[in-house]
Amino acid sequence: QVQLVESGGGSVQAGGSLRLSCVASGNTNSLKCMGWFRQAPGKEREAVAVIDSDVGIYYTDSVKGRFTISQDNAENTLYLQMNSLKPEDTAVYFCAAGPLVCTPSGAHYWGQGTQVTVFS
Repeated sequence: QVQLVESGGGSVQAGGSLRLSCVASGNTNSLKCMGWFRQAPGKEREAVAVIDSDVGIYYTDSVKGRFTISQDNAENTLYLQMNSLKPEDTAVYFCAAGPLVCTPSGAHYWGQGTQVTVFS
């Protein structure tokens, strides 16, 4: 089992920055991938950025050049640095991980989510 705890959400003006953190505990050696997902009201959950030991790093097109995913293996922590935030980035952001895949329907472990609100 793996537990994921996110932090770092909040409210920020458009153009601002936030950094999300996700601390993993438990059987983290079993993980092949970790990533950040988000879900806005009335929309499906989508992958924002994923680190996969086989595939590399994935970013959804809308955040490329603005968001950066990184990982501190010594601290078992996943980060998402979000710059130049836009109102359309407003969503609940989830940390997720898995031994096989990290997709909205396939990731095995999920954090509780943290709200990010970007106002204009």
